[in-house]
Amino acid sequence: MTIEAHLGRDGGPHGDGVPGLDPATTETQPLDVVVVTGLSGAGKNSAGRVLEDLGWFVVDNLPPALLLPMVELGARGDLRRFAAVVDVRSRAFSSDLQEAIRVLSEAGHRPRVIYVHAREDVLVRRYESVRREHPLQGSGTLIDGISEERALLTGIAGEADLWVDTSDLNVHQLRATLENAFAREGQTPPLTATVMSFGFKYGLPLDADLVVDARFLPNPHWIPELRPRTGQDAEVRDYVLGQDDAAEFLDRYTDVLRLLIPGYRREGKRYLTLAVGCTGGKHRSVAIAEEFARRLTADGIAAAARHRDLGRE
Repeated sequence: MTIEAHLGRDGGPHGDGVPGLDPATTETQPLDVVVVTGLSGAGKNSAGRVLEDLGWFVVDNLPPALLLPMVELGARGDLRRFAAVVDVRSRAFSSDLQEAIRVLSEAGHRPRVIYVHAREDVLVRRYESVRREHPLQGSGTLIDGISEERALLTGIAGEADLWVDTSDLNVHQLRATLENAFAREGQTPPLTATVMSFGFKYGLPLDADLVVDARFLPNPHWIPELRPRTGQDAEVRDYVLGQDDAAEFLDRYTDVLRLLIPGYRREGKRYLTLAVGCTGGKHRSVAIAEEFARRLTADGIAAAARHRDLGRE
């Protein structure tokens, strides 16, 4: 799909030299803009394809200097949602990209940044499986290239609106994550929440904004009839949520979220990831995450539960 296809090829020449534009107006309308960036091999192109399937016009490997001209060209036509995949193939891009995003905001557009991340061991495995060199590897090792890129991305990573850690995601889970954030065209709420269960023994989720620990609750693993089941099963859910401390914990932390969420909204935060951990990510964290998602939904937040380590043992 090309930008000319959106703008139209008919209508003859116009004053600004762009086919298909109304000669009576050259003013640009504000666009929703998503910039997908992050570590090479983490899944930026896959994220771009998901956005394209959701109706966004997506450009791959766009140099930061061309971001504003492309957005304004599209805004003069019928384009309203534009996404660009920007990465180190554009070389000196990090500071340029931050400046380009600032200029977009000053021009009245609505830029958001998705930062796609993965653990180093996962990136190495992915590169080795396709036998490709890292774009910054040069004469060094693959690890050297990944480390250089990570350092280059520090600034933009800290400013990202949404972090997506693909280390433990398959393509379907990546799609579900982005659909939860972007699929509600014209109805996107000010804040979208993902409540993620995880197992501490597999490591903390890097894309979490808030982390809570459910290991203070009795572990269903030690009850033979509950051990093979998960926190999505009624027997385990009732056992976990029926503990004396569970209700008070949920009530108090829900109050904390009710305090934080208005502040996040005032600061323009659109995506919140609440991570709930237990030992293995199978019983307690799953049940608690499902309950938090239910409570947030009841409070009018678009919330979905995701279970990172379920089935991993």
